[in-house]
Amino acid sequence: MDFISIDNLEVFANHGMFEEEVNLGQKFLVSVKLFFDASAAGKKDDLTLSVNYAKVAADITEWMKTNRCRLIETVAQRLAHRLLCDYPIVREAEVTVKKPWAPIGLPLECVSITITRKWHTVYLSLGSNMGDREKYLNDALDILGKENEIRIIKTSQFIETAPYGKTDQDDFLNAAVKIETLMSAAELLEFIHKAEESEGRVRKEHWGPRTLDIDILLYDDLVIDEDDLVIPHPDMHNRDFVLRPLNEIAPNAMHPVLGRSVSLLLKELDR
Repeated sequence: MDFISIDNLEVFANHGMFEEEVNLGQKFLVSVKLFFDASAAGKKDDLTLSVNYAKVAADITEWMKTNRCRLIETVAQRLAHRLLCDYPIVREAEVTVKKPWAPIGLPLECVSITITRKWHTVYLSLGSNMGDREKYLNDALDILGKENEIRIIKTSQFIETAPYGKTDQDDFLNAAVKIETLMSAAELLEFIHKAEESEGRVRKEHWGPRTLDIDILLYDDLVIDEDDLVIPHPDMHNRDFVLRPLNEIAPNAMHPVLGRSVSLLLKELDR
């Protein structure tokens, strides 16, 4: 991917663990690489299609001077997220924060931290079979849309489906959503659990009725198998109520374990 870089931007700011660092301030050197597709800007010679590095440098300087963090890890993390949120064209950011005056009492050039953060592509399944089902799904979309580390890209139509697994309950309303997020898979799982709880979700019965159910189906092309987090969703290829709305918004999305597209998985399930 193309990128622009700003190297060793010098900023005097008040970040640090010790009282004198916070009160007196010190010099920091900030370097960033911002990854994006520069082809349109290059062809049309148009700055509005690129990233204005002068504005980026000014934004970094202002943020460094108006915020205070104890750790340079926190400085780098928050700067990366700020740049990714403020510059929609940027897909990935690498941020290095150097601290040349680190108070460790030994001769050195500097200490530094380098992190890389990016937008991840994620597909979610939404479901509800209690109360005002449509409201619960719309509430979920509203919660997702208000989080600055999440962008809603596409949403399927709502479809009504028979219950799966435990059939002696009301029909569900289901949907699929494509999002981009700066959260890790674990952070996203925690976020959607809180969203479910805010809508009255109670986890008493496996496959039982629920006001709101949000599942992570796919997260980039990651394969995760942990006690509380399995990606891809382990049963998504067997569920019509998952594949049908997902096929509406992402027919060519690939299952990283089965090696087949959503549209092909749906055709196989229909057969």
